[in-house]
Amino acid sequence: MNKQLLNMSVIMLLFTLCTTGALQAKSTKDMNVLFIAIDDLNDWIGCFEGNPQIKTPNFDKFNANGGMVMFDAHCSSTVCGPSRSSLLTGKHCYKTGVYGNTTNLKDAPKMKDVLTIPEYFSQHGYHSLSKGKIFHKHGTADKLDEGQWAFDEWHPASGYAAPINKQRPANGIKPLDHEKGYHRTGFDWGPTVGNDETKMKDYNTVKWASEQFNTRDFDGKPFFMALGISKPHLPWYVPQKYFDMYPLDKIQLPKTLANDRDDIVSDKGKPLYHLSTTWERFEKADKHKEVVQAYMANVSFVDDCLGVLLEGLNKSKYADNTIVILWGDHGWHLGEKQRYGKTLLWQESARVPMMIKVPGVTPKSKRCNGVVNLIDMYPTLADLCGLPPYSENDGRSFADLIRNPDMKWNKPTLTTYGMGNHRIYDGRYSYINYKGGEELYDHKTDPMEWTNQARNPEFASIKKSLQAFVPKTNEPMSPINKFNGNKTAKKKKK
Repeated sequence: MNKQLLNMSVIMLLFTLCTTGALQAKSTKDMNVLFIAIDDLNDWIGCFEGNPQIKTPNFDKFNANGGMVMFDAHCSSTVCGPSRSSLLTGKHCYKTGVYGNTTNLKDAPKMKDVLTIPEYFSQHGYHSLSKGKIFHKHGTADKLDEGQWAFDEWHPASGYAAPINKQRPANGIKPLDHEKGYHRTGFDWGPTVGNDETKMKDYNTVKWASEQFNTRDFDGKPFFMALGISKPHLPWYVPQKYFDMYPLDKIQLPKTLANDRDDIVSDKGKPLYHLSTTWERFEKADKHKEVVQAYMANVSFVDDCLGVLLEGLNKSKYADNTIVILWGDHGWHLGEKQRYGKTLLWQESARVPMMIKVPGVTPKSKRCNGVVNLIDMYPTLADLCGLPPYSENDGRSFADLIRNPDMKWNKPTLTTYGMGNHRIYDGRYSYINYKGGEELYDHKTDPMEWTNQARNPEFASIKKSLQAFVPKTNEPMSPINKFNGNKTAKKKKK
């Protein structure tokens, strides 16, 4: 065959494949959505490379089977309540006034007419259902508000959140080794009764979901299923076998810098951050390794739960037409910058794990480095499923990035903590702006954010370009929930 005939044959073959659909992109319209929220999870996952000691075979398997790692994802707020309110409504905190856990988005004047993701999908022909923590909980006059109102079908989480070891008090409130001073109510850890993860709340949640995939047809509608996994939120109670995975003598701690806060000062030269009292307490007791061990044990428990969930989906008829998106609501410090916890605007708090699998679209074992935000999930999922754009969304769809994960995607993104405190990040530089001070870090040369360049004239133009993305106005704080925390009002006796 001569060269001209060969070229003609290739052209005819391509034409045939295109017209038969063999080379056409797989349609994702009307696909089901599995929406997985994981509380307080940072990048200590194998495929995210946050800690080489971590053992997460199911996260890694998900990545190997098409669950693309969104390696540079960030939250819209570094606190659970506002982060979830923001991503579920597609609205930034500075526009809604929902800045903290004490504000119920239902009471925020700017949010009353905004549809949440499950409501929007339900209005467009989906059956929405949920189990586990998706919305932040708030007390009301009669019952706990867990976002039941947003779903066609809602199920309360069941099972033990923290069944405690027999050496512990029956109520689990009094901390272990209290006399040593390093355990505290709310920041506690330890093994559960027996060695059985199947009695844990999160395990029951994913087991329930697995059963739904294999027993229901959802009345012929596509489904939007939101599942909430509560670990590794404190307290860190999981079966002993997960602690045994991480011997204390093998644990390596994150690097810290003793004078890390010295270059973070106000406009008047006063220090803006003091040493974390939690970190100081564990430093005094020499218990940093125990803290890290407990967190990793909880992450490995979550990994087992994820394995149960994905196995159930993969064995069902929905395996090839369900978009799976997995996300953490904010990051978590495990000693970095001499701090434990969340809330601040540094990288360890603002960066989140996000993974997405779109059958027939996302490649196997892929890491995408595009800069995305949790607030972008709403328009992205609507875009992928062929739903019309929702005009209230502040984020932008990254569906094009999912289809072409190597494309340039580094538009600066916003993270907020409290009213008027913002972080702008563009994939290399992180600019933090708040009343009385500012910070600027170059992640290419300083990934641990040890050197504040905000006053360095060599970075003046970079700082100015990022400052342009800082919100000029901030909505006043929305009303504080009048009921105490997650508790409902006490009914008066007749």
